[in-house]
Amino acid sequence: MQIGYKLATEAFGPEELIRQAVLAERAGFDFVEISDHYHPWLDNQGHSPFTWTVLGAIAARTERIGLVTGVTCPTVRYHPAIIAQAAATLALVSGGRFVLGVGSGERLNEHVVGQEFPDSVHVRHDMLREALEIIRLLWSGGYQSYEGDYLRLEDARVFDLPDTLPLIAVAASGGVSARLAAEFGDGLFATEAKGEIVRDYRDAGGDGPGYAEVPMAWAQDEHTAAQAALETSRWALTGWKVMSELPNPVNFAAATTTVREEDVLAHFACGPDPERYVEAARTYVDAGFDRLVMQNAGPDPDGFVDFYRRELDGRLRALSPS
Repeated sequence: MQIGYKLATEAFGPEELIRQAVLAERAGFDFVEISDHYHPWLDNQGHSPFTWTVLGAIAARTERIGLVTGVTCPTVRYHPAIIAQAAATLALVSGGRFVLGVGSGERLNEHVVGQEFPDSVHVRHDMLREALEIIRLLWSGGYQSYEGDYLRLEDARVFDLPDTLPLIAVAASGGVSARLAAEFGDGLFATEAKGEIVRDYRDAGGDGPGYAEVPMAWAQDEHTAAQAALETSRWALTGWKVMSELPNPVNFAAATTTVREEDVLAHFACGPDPERYVEAARTYVDAGFDRLVMQNAGPDPDGFVDFYRRELDGRLRALSPS
């Protein structure tokens, strides 16, 4: 069991994200997972720095903690050749501490380059498959070309490759993407405690780690925690089909006007009681995940990290499937 800390690029500026990563390393977290957005989910979150610059700075400021993208879309806003180069470089400057988390993306971030974000989920999966083939091809060394249905590569070479290539964790929400993760990835990434996702991944031959985000909001009292999550993170209650489709923060604001505090409390572990956090994490462990990401939407990151160190670290590491 490994425990990670979520760095929310939508909620904090680059200097603060770097500071939180250093804090997480000191508190004993095994890795930090960082989102890769162009826009925040909601305008009042107020941030969205360039993830790869932040990751390079974190690598320089830390010594031990792992670095994970959660997740990057290598098909529209980025060409996979760029991600192959970026991930290889980050693996080198971090001393092999980087895991490349990838997924099929959200319209929120991908439409900004003026290229059509596919309506069809099947097309997005096919594009992700081609992107992973291109990344693997470039990581094999030498000059490479590729002609796919959606993506092309022409005489490209990544010159600086680490001796040990980064693991690739592929985001999945159902059977098709879970099988894609097993075929082209080294690990699985998910946001829901669905055991069938892990089973589909294992049945398809996947034997790598399973990363999952556990939603929580720490504060000294439950109401303060829930209100903070309601203000900045209510988008998380819309479900993946909505999250992948809406184009701008204003659309997420409109889609979540009816979300109430009780809805947040049903989705997030909120407040000061460590038992609630342990039980939330247990649902993911029971589903088969062994890389748990603490996704804190509370108002006090430092307070949460201290709470984790004092109350949660040992208990979460001791969890095993029921």
